[in-house]
Amino acid sequence: MEAHFTEWLNLGIRWIHMITGIAWIGASFYFVWLENNLNRSNPREGLAGDLWAIHGGGIYHLEKYKLAPPQMPENLHWFKWEAYATWLSGVALMLVVYYLNPSLYLVKPGIDLAPGMAIAIGFGSMIVGYMAYHLLCNSALGKRPALLGAVLFVLLIAAAYGFNLIFSGRAAYIHVGAIIGTIMVGNVFFTIMPAQRALVKAIENNTTPDPSLPAKGLLRSRHNNYFTLPVLFIMISNHFPSTYGSQYNWLILAGIAMLAVLVRHYFNTRHDSNKYVWTLPAAALGMICLAFVTGPQMKSKATAAPQTVEQAATAQMVEPTAPAGTATGDFAQVNSVIQERCSVCHSATPSSPMFSAAPAGFMLDTPEQIKAQAAKIHAQTVASQIMPLGNITQMTQEERDLIGTWIAQGAQLD
Repeated sequence: MEAHFTEWLNLGIRWIHMITGIAWIGASFYFVWLENNLNRSNPREGLAGDLWAIHGGGIYHLEKYKLAPPQMPENLHWFKWEAYATWLSGVALMLVVYYLNPSLYLVKPGIDLAPGMAIAIGFGSMIVGYMAYHLLCNSALGKRPALLGAVLFVLLIAAAYGFNLIFSGRAAYIHVGAIIGTIMVGNVFFTIMPAQRALVKAIENNTTPDPSLPAKGLLRSRHNNYFTLPVLFIMISNHFPSTYGSQYNWLILAGIAMLAVLVRHYFNTRHDSNKYVWTLPAAALGMICLAFVTGPQMKSKATAAPQTVEQAATAQMVEPTAPAGTATGDFAQVNSVIQERCSVCHSATPSSPMFSAAPAGFMLDTPEQIKAQAAKIHAQTVASQIMPLGNITQMTQEERDLIGTWIAQGAQLD
């Protein structure tokens, strides 16, 4: 029963995180689009520009003031709680998923790191990450946006590399995302909102607003805009073990983050010209290249034994190279290993107290289920070796090699 309630707690917090994240990201994307598409030619006095738009059957006229209107409107809408709720729910989700079971989900198998120390490193990295970012933005480097972006990129990938040495692949990725998310919400709390409050206070006091504060807030808002797509990838990455499960997962994260920034830059600049339109096909080509270089080794077709159509389809999905010196993959042995090491969780009736149902509906009770899931089994247990979680059932390398050989030979059941 405890596993059942933990699963629903995970679901509830994850859903809240997704809802608030959509609200925050949607507002961020919209206001950056709005800023980029303002008509700045001959605006009326006091305005920076305006924009006409149609949506949902209505026509809207939006105006942006250079600093502020002569008098404050009666109702002024603020955008802050979306950011705060997203960060708070994200931290709660990390607590439930990683920090309540650090030896299983957080710490890398084989690493002698106390759970408490692992949690301290994880949470402390978010604070240190924001402080480093804030200092860099306020330094001379802050006046050189391109160089600042390059330095931040290198530091975040260095963090990913460091996390990968002590954390599981999924935990390493999610903590990089947590650092970025903390920077983003820190920008809202410590820079953007104070700038907005100062602007409103100056209007109420009938004094001239300081133009440097809104400018700084706008800059941090643009930083958040570019951070968004890498964070979104990290949020969905735990469904794709070929990324976080690779020994080079930090490089894969670097590649995808760079491609995401290119895509975001195109959408941020397309109002001005199409000189960055090349970033879209470049990003698509980059994803194809990443899929190719992260794929399993190809089996030599010249030496491969004849296969049935079904066997060929299985081999095409997996295409591993059988480990040298391993015994012939016998299904009886493979089934014994899977039932002992995997089915404690991946079963219609899991014997593990951590799960009330098979994770992701992935069941390995019957030979037919095992054969049907051969490609996924290879990806999770042989190629990336991220399963079993934390290697809690102590699967050996010999057992992984046995499974890999069986799949390489066509995943036969007899």
